[in-house]
Amino acid sequence: MKLKYLLGGTLLMLLGMTSCTDYLEREPEAEISATDAYKNFTNFQGFVEELYVLPPDVMKHYWVSSFNWGDDEVITIGNGEYLFGHSVDKGDYRSYIGASDCYLRRNWTSGADRFSKDIWGSSWYGIRKANMGLQALEQGLMTDASQEERDIIKGQLLFYRAWFYFQLTTYWGGLPYMHEPLDATSTVFTLPRETYRENAEKMAADFQAAADLLPINWDDTEIGRRTLGNNELRPNKIWALAFLGKTYLYAASPLMSQGPQGQPYQYDTEMAQKGAEVLGNLLNMIESGQTQYSLVDFSEYSDLFYTNQKNWLMPGGTEAIMRSPTYGADSYWRQANSYQIAPLAEGDGIVLMPAANYVNYFGMANGRPLDDPQSGFDNTHPWRDRDPRFYKNFVYDGVQVVKGTITTPEDEQYRFAHLFENGNYYDDARTKSRTGYLLYKFIGIDFNRYDKNYDYGHATHLHLSWLRLAEVYLMYAECLAAVGTPTATAGGFSKNAIEAVNTIRARAGVGNVAPEYQSGQKFMDEVYRERAVELSFEAHRFNDLRRWLLLTRAPYNVKTRQIFDRAPGYENDNYDIDPKDGEVRNWSEEVLITRKLESKHYWLPFDIDDVTIYPGFYQNPGW
Repeated sequence: MKLKYLLGGTLLMLLGMTSCTDYLEREPEAEISATDAYKNFTNFQGFVEELYVLPPDVMKHYWVSSFNWGDDEVITIGNGEYLFGHSVDKGDYRSYIGASDCYLRRNWTSGADRFSKDIWGSSWYGIRKANMGLQALEQGLMTDASQEERDIIKGQLLFYRAWFYFQLTTYWGGLPYMHEPLDATSTVFTLPRETYRENAEKMAADFQAAADLLPINWDDTEIGRRTLGNNELRPNKIWALAFLGKTYLYAASPLMSQGPQGQPYQYDTEMAQKGAEVLGNLLNMIESGQTQYSLVDFSEYSDLFYTNQKNWLMPGGTEAIMRSPTYGADSYWRQANSYQIAPLAEGDGIVLMPAANYVNYFGMANGRPLDDPQSGFDNTHPWRDRDPRFYKNFVYDGVQVVKGTITTPEDEQYRFAHLFENGNYYDDARTKSRTGYLLYKFIGIDFNRYDKNYDYGHATHLHLSWLRLAEVYLMYAECLAAVGTPTATAGGFSKNAIEAVNTIRARAGVGNVAPEYQSGQKFMDEVYRERAVELSFEAHRFNDLRRWLLLTRAPYNVKTRQIFDRAPGYENDNYDIDPKDGEVRNWSEEVLITRKLESKHYWLPFDIDDVTIYPGFYQNPGW
């Protein structure tokens, strides 16, 4: 949808919008005036709740969704070139406009259809809607309400206005920041684009104001008791503080603070310190038991991303801070199948797999990176003693991937993953792995056409949070590292940056940050690596590489594959050998894809129709 229609579009909704829970207890045919829509909490909350369903479902916005556009994911060729991930590798950012699999900009509508959700249209629509609600509050139209009710309504509106701007500015940079809805009849727009920092300061003000107004837990409020048990998708103080800290961190990042000509590792320390204070305060609240959030046990780690045989339980557990509603579960089948080789899948035959260079970020159980001389990594036994998250994320050579009966005899050869050179998992760029690995972060080992543990009867639910608690720890660590004080604390939190990283590692059973990595750029590199591991394939990497000004730099601009042979005695499947101890020979790594990226690719281009509306809304550099 074009910007001019979103900025100045007419009021399409005051009533009849979908809501996460039914606050509006009225007959469908009931008619309420625009004034009545804001009169009391029940009606106004119905108005607000349309904002809940505007964000896209990152994992399930299409039948097969590619949402990892950094150096992390490789896609099969000959069948998956329509996916936006292929276009990013080629430097073709403009293809995001209208791309079926891309949640950035599609044929947007405000309904509950996941196929029409996007960042661009949803955000402008949501900003206008939030401003309409705030204007109604300022005009005193919420007449039949308590102060608590008014505060909660206002807090939600402020949160979403800032959150939608955060999404837009992350991809497109500074924009006009609107505090009131534009006149629907206006045909002339004059608001200039602002700098990223100017936008960030206004987002921060909105997030802070929202945090001051919203409860920690809706269940503990008089309002929330009306919908007890169904309040986890409602904005609260923790959401607002987490995104306030993230806003400061992003504004401090090298891209946003220096522009494309800046240098990696050069942060705005003022903004970074503000982020550290906010995030430290938030973590203090969480660890002192003042909130409903906590890190999940590592035994339940997969439940952060998918649930199975749990009555369609939304993934995320106590760690998910912000989640959007899920728009149907019918893609459990095709999206789940996209992580499996085609002979074992039932979907479109497209395989989304990890790049080997990205797998290398998963170091050793002792906490050291693979290239550390003291790590203990041995490329003759490359899967031994790795970071436990390695085994949660990847299928590697020798792993059994089918448990049950294989009814097609010729498929028996696929019971075990043969990912060595010339292995039957590695010999077809159209239907198999191109890199020597498969991604199993989002599926169980028995998600295949024979075990069928992903089908509808098993209630498989795939979903990604917009922000989870582990990221809060890592953002806090990055902010303090950016200030240059990894041994300092902030916001009343007892842990310093090193201890924050170690908290995430301890949950997974990984060793602490080694002494020689606890200061300067070496520590920042460990923070970067920890983000790559802990938040892997959760749609963070592309934006991280951009904001760190590493997107176009070696080695972040390539994707590799690993090549090896099985050692004698392990040539065929040997059931007596744990695949972690599999011995290989002739280990090597080679570049599979060199990404065609340059300085202009740090920001996405606008649609030509948008940058011709008025001179103040100009195109991003290079486009």
